[in-house]
Amino acid sequence: MATIDRSRTLDVFHSRALCFSLAFVGVWGMSLPPDLHLPTVMLLVAVGLALMRVALGFRHEKATPWRVVILGGGPLASRIAQEIETSGGLGAEPAGMVDDHPPEGPWPWLGRLDRLKDIVDRVHPNHIVVALEERRGHLPLAQLLESRARGVVVEDALAVYERLTGKIAIEALTPGALIMTKGFRNDPTSEKVARLVSVTAAVVGLILLAPFLGVTALLIKLDSRGPVLFFQDRAGKNGQSFRLWKFRTMHPAEIHRSEWVQDNFDRITRVGRLLRRFRIDELPQLVNILRGEMNLVGPRPHPMSNQEVFMERIAYYGLRSTVRPGVTGWAQIQYGYANNIDQETEKMRYDLYYIKNRSLWLDFTIIVHTFAIMLLGSGASHVRSRIPPRRATSAVAAEFDPGPLTEPIPVPVPVYDTAYVAGETTKVAEAAR
Repeated sequence: MATIDRSRTLDVFHSRALCFSLAFVGVWGMSLPPDLHLPTVMLLVAVGLALMRVALGFRHEKATPWRVVILGGGPLASRIAQEIETSGGLGAEPAGMVDDHPPEGPWPWLGRLDRLKDIVDRVHPNHIVVALEERRGHLPLAQLLESRARGVVVEDALAVYERLTGKIAIEALTPGALIMTKGFRNDPTSEKVARLVSVTAAVVGLILLAPFLGVTALLIKLDSRGPVLFFQDRAGKNGQSFRLWKFRTMHPAEIHRSEWVQDNFDRITRVGRLLRRFRIDELPQLVNILRGEMNLVGPRPHPMSNQEVFMERIAYYGLRSTVRPGVTGWAQIQYGYANNIDQETEKMRYDLYYIKNRSLWLDFTIIVHTFAIMLLGSGASHVRSRIPPRRATSAVAAEFDPGPLTEPIPVPVPVYDTAYVAGETTKVAEAAR
């Protein structure tokens, strides 16, 4: 997914070098004058072959692995260390962490910040990641500048974290940094293409799936009492409310309960479990696409009754309304369903990444992964984690690390068939802490 792949950059460079060599031989070979002496021709051919040999040698040369030093010892620095270790594509060699106090992170402590020059001379890193929580008066600017001049790559921790994980660390992000960051492209052409693709997919999908949708409606009707479709007010672009369509997956409720499934698990029907597992209950939202309320890809729309609580408790939540919501999204394929405020916050990290980096290629990637999830039947069965099991490098690391998800952990899915009760949800979120 979102990784820092230096080997890809080197491959591009080496390929261009090879092309240059071939072009050198071809162009000069075709433009040689007829009266050119044979030794000169042989010399040009030899030079061209030598360039080709060098280019091919570069192409097979392995990329230099990362040797990383992290400045800082707080939670963000520790998370960056863990992500670097678990991203196998980097070939990273952890060097250690530099901070004024011994860090709680998984890497060894190399020394204080004012000793950075000596540390760099000793461990020879080729990357320095700046993850200091408080930089004013602590950041060793002169030593970082000298390292940068010597060819050491110096990067901000938030940028590294974003590329490694495919999400944004909103808890460590200031509004100023978000304003000045690259991204948030609003290309009218891409918007029109995405809209055209969404409408076309909705029309084709409704036509081709009409028999299947009819059979699904019949099964819902035979399985339980109640309507076939369920409608709910959701938040769309610019915070505008719209009626979202879904296949009903629960028995009608006599009284309103909280939104979370632990209070409504007994209401899920037999057919409803199957529909949720394969995301079939979302197919009626193709109608929402034709009505102009949704796109095929975008942040999933939340119930309107959730807006006030989420705006108060989730940083940058209001940015979700700057784009049209989608039937599927980056957060859905990376994380799955959320079941409390903390999990909604985690999904917001992925949503903000999508809003910042959205493109037609990213949309295509999301659609492909969504089809895979539907075919595998993992739509509503668990929270997914992209982080593989990490290798503890020391006893300190093993003691510190709470451990990423080594396998999917089953969790209940959220309930959308009941009205949202702010007081009940707040109680659930507080109890979960």
